[in-house]
Amino acid sequence: MTSFIAGVIILGVAVLLILARKKVGNSGVVVNGKPAKKSGLLMLIGGIGAAVVGIIMVISSVFVSVDTGHTGVVTTFGRVENYTFDSGVHVKAPWNSVVEMDNRVQKSTVELSCFSSDIQEVMCKYTLNYQISKSNAQDIYRVVGPDYYDTVITPNVAESVKTIMAHYTAESLVSNRDKLATEIEALLSEQLLKYNIELVSTAIEDMDFTDEFTNAVEAKQVAVQNKLKATTEQEQKTMEAEQAAQRAKIDANASAEVAKIQAQADKEVAQISADSAEYQGKKEAAIALQRLASINGWTVVAEENGTNRLIKPDGSEVTEAELQVGTQNLMTYYYVEAWNGVLPTYYVSDGNVSSVILSPSTPSDGD
Repeated sequence: MTSFIAGVIILGVAVLLILARKKVGNSGVVVNGKPAKKSGLLMLIGGIGAAVVGIIMVISSVFVSVDTGHTGVVTTFGRVENYTFDSGVHVKAPWNSVVEMDNRVQKSTVELSCFSSDIQEVMCKYTLNYQISKSNAQDIYRVVGPDYYDTVITPNVAESVKTIMAHYTAESLVSNRDKLATEIEALLSEQLLKYNIELVSTAIEDMDFTDEFTNAVEAKQVAVQNKLKATTEQEQKTMEAEQAAQRAKIDANASAEVAKIQAQADKEVAQISADSAEYQGKKEAAIALQRLASINGWTVVAEENGTNRLIKPDGSEVTEAELQVGTQNLMTYYYVEAWNGVLPTYYVSDGNVSSVILSPSTPSDGD
């Protein structure tokens, strides 16, 4: 607007010079000792030069160039228009002014002094990348102005970081750094969008605590490590004891199993021996029964139920009295079979009948 007004004024001066030259040239007077005609020529040249300068200034006032990465906000006598210029050359009304707003991604780092929920001072270095909304650059200029960083961004960064950090203890700030950064970014983004400023990315570059707190944290970490070491050693000893007990149990079970197997084997051996003895006894009894029958001329008849019957030659069954006599005959047979050929030592007689007493045992050489 200023160049346009200046150009118009210069053009006006140029016109006046040209008009004045004509009057001076036709008057025939002498100006400063020089002919008026020559003075008029100089005035003509000056007028033409002024006209050229004025025209250039007027033309330049209707063209505007917006740099790359910027948005041109158009104003008319201080009033912000509802349209903007992109980067490049544009034609505007002479009375319009254009203010360039940087719409590129910009970086800023802020150092803040904050306090945790347990009133520990924390020095925080916070970095953010941001850019203004290109389509709403005129609104930012209208509402906030060109100094939107100092007016809006700086105080909102401080408020967001301090608000979120106050929700955490100093110790948890370190262990929850990722969560902390996410919450700060969410709150800050919400605040800046109200002013058409987009938050591209953020980062907590550094957090520094007081020396007293740092020393306390280190001492706690040492204590935790010592406790963990003691716990690990105790668990190792417990595990070794449990393993030893388990091995002892396994050994005891194995010994018990071996004893059980040995007892079972002994039982089976005893059973086999008993069965063998029983069989041997049955065998000897069978032999004795056959011999009893043979000596007395009887016959052994085996029944289906396992019992034996003694039958006389006439087919009748041996009576109890006959069995006793036959048994005595068998015993006599055994005595005779066991005799060693030595005559008896004593003779007993009742006067009519003589009985021989045989010794069932073998006499010694001196008998």
